[in-house]
Amino acid sequence: MRPSVRLWPRSLLGQTLLATALALLAAQAISTLLLFRAAEERRETALVNAAAFRLIGGAQFGSPDRPLSGEQASRERPDRDRDRWRENPRGNRSGFPRRFGYRLSDTSPLLPGEIRDAAREAELSEILARQGIEIAELVVTERMPGSDPVLRDLAARAPRLRTRLAAEDRALLVVGLRREGADGWEVGRIPIRERGARVVPAILLQTLVLFVVLMGLLWLVLRRITRPLADLRERTARFSASGTPSEPLAARGPSDISSLIAAHNAMEARIGAMLDEKDVMLGAIGHDLKTPLAALRVRIEAVGDEDQRERMATTIEELVRTLDEILELARIGRTDAPPERAELSALAASVVEEFEDMGEPVAMEDGPRLSAPVHITWLKRGLRNLVANALRYGGGAEVSVLREGEAIVLRVEDAGPGIPEDRIAAMLEPFVRGETSRNRETGGAGLGLTLARAVAEQHGGALVLANRPGSGGSGGLRAELRLPA
Repeated sequence: MRPSVRLWPRSLLGQTLLATALALLAAQAISTLLLFRAAEERRETALVNAAAFRLIGGAQFGSPDRPLSGEQASRERPDRDRDRWRENPRGNRSGFPRRFGYRLSDTSPLLPGEIRDAAREAELSEILARQGIEIAELVVTERMPGSDPVLRDLAARAPRLRTRLAAEDRALLVVGLRREGADGWEVGRIPIRERGARVVPAILLQTLVLFVVLMGLLWLVLRRITRPLADLRERTARFSASGTPSEPLAARGPSDISSLIAAHNAMEARIGAMLDEKDVMLGAIGHDLKTPLAALRVRIEAVGDEDQRERMATTIEELVRTLDEILELARIGRTDAPPERAELSALAASVVEEFEDMGEPVAMEDGPRLSAPVHITWLKRGLRNLVANALRYGGGAEVSVLREGEAIVLRVEDAGPGIPEDRIAAMLEPFVRGETSRNRETGGAGLGLTLARAVAEQHGGALVLANRPGSGGSGGLRAELRLPA
């Protein structure tokens, strides 16, 4: 199965940078939309004003009060435009001859099939009315340069203009005005500037600059915060695994982070001192208790009643084993020795052989060869406890080593009565037993599963208990030491 792709990073640095980048993109998208709309409004305003200027200022080509007749316009204007194009092939900034922008005509410039632009007509009418121009009829439309009859006529006599028209992809705004009392039309043509011609490159450049500056500064600031936090996380993980404090972590970063590191150093030192005191205390308790227990073991040899002497010896042995388990539970995790890489199938097989040598019904299933860095002594002890628990309550044990996903599993199964579902979590606590009597032969001291859980947690794993298939757990109990692979 293919691993799922994580789109949202886990680290503080990654999440903050990604969130900032997304917010910046959203802000820039909104800004681009607003600027584009504003640019479009300015473009439309400038286009309509240019059309009005062409019509109002066109009197220099022919007085609006005495416009040129259509015959005169058609006779004079083409030659003049052609001569002007030959003198200045590039024309003006629009790329067309200057005289092309304003013409007089006997008929409306609207061609058959063209659609009038009502919105622009209304806006242009307001501008012309404010200038005192009385409008009899006004038309506004858009067309491509190649479909304009005047341009085609000019291009037929000017090869360079014909080449220019072939490459031109901008539309023309064509406006026609017939004034009150006039028979002819005044016609203006204005090339329409491309949409977003200046806005989009400016926005892209602005976004790039913002990303480089803002994300760069943010990365530097966040690295100053996350590096000390990463060191603190690693230090906490090491301390929780070993329980042994080391050299204090250097307090660096912003004041909040450095104060947190200093507080952690103080807490680690105090916890380490408490653990050292606990070890000393437990060592003293073990010594002070084992010495009189050993003396008692010697003294009971003088008891004449053999049954009574045997019961007393059994009680003393129970006390000694219980004391050993308590001391071992307290010492788990308190070691400076690094883990050793071991082949776990061989480790489990050695534990199984120990029980087989004692004649116990323990079997091991064949499985893959898996290795991992472990504390061999402690892991063997945890596995022994699970096997002993299976023998005590199930009468036999089946051991297997397998891999499930990112975990290596040391599994022990039995065919006993299992554990009620509501008591499985409680069975992992110290001095809790499945059998309520205090007889070690039937119930033990209640520390076996607790020791196994502590061993699993020491390796960064967990102890998992579950009933095997069967009504009410009748299929037996499955105990697993799940270690990270």
